[in-house]
Amino acid sequence: MPFALTYARSPIPEPVTSYAYDPDQQLNVLADGSPAVLDTAMLLAAGSTTSTAGSKTHFDD
Repeated sequence: MPFALTYARSPIPEPVTSYAYDPDQQLNVLADGSPAVLDTAMLLAAGSTTSTAGSKTHFDD
């Protein structure tokens, strides 16, 4: 067996969230289209609704 396959792992599944990123509005929204930041219970459970898209292009995000 090749050395690298000894340490290969299965991909980690995407977490299930109650919000999704809307590129048109450039923010995370709930299923009904309202901004995710308005759902304080979800914010407390999830910890954050920050998109990481900018982190891939800007070092100071």
